[in-house]
Amino acid sequence: MIEAVLFDLDGTFADTAPDLGEALNHVLSLRGVPALTQATIRPMASHGSPGLLKLGLGIAPGSPDYDAARNDFLQHYEAHICDRTRLFPGMSALIAELEQRDLPWGIVTNKPHRFTVPLMEKLGYAKRAACLVSGDTCEFAKPHPMPMLHAAMLMGVAPETCLYLGDDLRDMQAAQAAGMTGIIASYGYIDPATSPATWPAAGSVNSPFGLLQYFGER
Repeated sequence: MIEAVLFDLDGTFADTAPDLGEALNHVLSLRGVPALTQATIRPMASHGSPGLLKLGLGIAPGSPDYDAARNDFLQHYEAHICDRTRLFPGMSALIAELEQRDLPWGIVTNKPHRFTVPLMEKLGYAKRAACLVSGDTCEFAKPHPMPMLHAAMLMGVAPETCLYLGDDLRDMQAAQAAGMTGIIASYGYIDPATSPATWPAAGSVNSPFGLLQYFGER
């Protein structure tokens, strides 16, 4: 029996890759590095600034210029957070259906609060969500179950009655650890080098509205 639905944000609820990609290419331009195509950036878009800076500059936390590059990235992204970001096709219809059924829904993302709330506000869904749990809301982020359990508490539902839709291994690991039903958003930012079939998920969907097939009778 499903009583609530939770979503990852980047690559699941919204297609944020265009704006994240522009922020990365801004950083590359400042350093005289050729821009990357969206096709190259897209599979790494769920991995935030660390993953994108590693992709574009081959640097990681602790590397020379990492902190400066990350600051350039975040400043640009914050200023252009919803220029081209849109909900994935079918997501608005799914949310409308959930609300029609009086099922609460929310976001559990590793995106920092600094970006999660403004983005959801610009998309027009911040006040409609029953909870917005960011990467820095709790002591630990996904794949730790703490953010998932916190979201369930905020919605007033048992974790085992929640569906969680996400596009990354850590999403499914967090859902499993929290006792939730994890479903893979196969339309999201999945790296071709990964094997989603090995992830601890109950199934997958090719579009958001497909999630309804995993609902039990109410």
